[in-house]
Amino acid sequence: MELPRRKFLHLAVGATAFPAMSRFARAQVYPTRPVRIIVPFPPGGPYDIHARFMGQWLSERFSQPFVIENRPGAGGNIGTETVVRAPPDGYTLLLVGVGAAINATLYEKLNFNFIRDIAPVAGIGRVPNVMEVNPSFPAKTVPEFIAYAKANPNKINMASGGSGTAAHVTGELFKMMTNVNLLHVPYRGSAPALTDLIGGQVQVTFDPLPSSIEHIKAGRLRALAVTSMTRSEALPDAPTVGDFVPGFEASAWYGLGAPRSTPREIVDRLNEEINAALADPKMNGRLADVGSVPTSMTPAEFGTFVAEETEKWAKVIKFAGIKPE
Repeated sequence: MELPRRKFLHLAVGATAFPAMSRFARAQVYPTRPVRIIVPFPPGGPYDIHARFMGQWLSERFSQPFVIENRPGAGGNIGTETVVRAPPDGYTLLLVGVGAAINATLYEKLNFNFIRDIAPVAGIGRVPNVMEVNPSFPAKTVPEFIAYAKANPNKINMASGGSGTAAHVTGELFKMMTNVNLLHVPYRGSAPALTDLIGGQVQVTFDPLPSSIEHIKAGRLRALAVTSMTRSEALPDAPTVGDFVPGFEASAWYGLGAPRSTPREIVDRLNEEINAALADPKMNGRLADVGSVPTSMTPAEFGTFVAEETEKWAKVIKFAGIKPE
């Protein structure tokens, strides 16, 4: 028996709308159990700090725990691969940072393709690195530092938390754009590098601001400039490197990603709540305390930003011939 035309159309429309309705319903009930945020670095660093700020907010907004799980190793690749291999259901997320954009070129053989295998969810914060020296170092400004470095080639030791870290590639970008020779001294983490900078064993570093700001405020280190395009509210008296080296910009940045094929409605729901957090004055204050500037983006905008950063650091890594430790 033929269905009446009106009833057939009604059923057809209903069948078409059902997937959209179920997707909407799925986003509304998510999450129904705890969500893991994988941090691919040890506790206490800027990755961990940003993850805990946002994890607490999301836990309160969704009434489900967003549990921080640190999975350090291989420059962040172990934690990243953990998320790449996780089910794409929104219950395993990755605290993404500039290290992932660097590693895409730094490591010749990875078991994943970051751009392809991690879906961008949202930006969280952008943090300048700070070009800083021991207070006894003779240069007090970036131009003075460049002049001193050119007069004393290969006599200035540049510390970093390891080969291929944000501090290292930022220093290599500085070398590339100013044509100065600095000797790279890699450490196993930012803390020992700063300890030796304070002790005078090395002369300069380009460290992410959150781990250096207390040393600068206490007078143990001297900030010559921040590496962002604009001055940092956390160090308002420090100029930018770009004030003296036109076009120079380098920042550490943090956001959230998810396994490829995570449902779009869940990605959008998370993006909405994260952007709500970044509009909240209390969250802004917490980020400002560690020198971080909120970076509200759509998933597409965050994906474009990550791709641009990956391309930018690929050029520096190839120019400097940087290899992983």
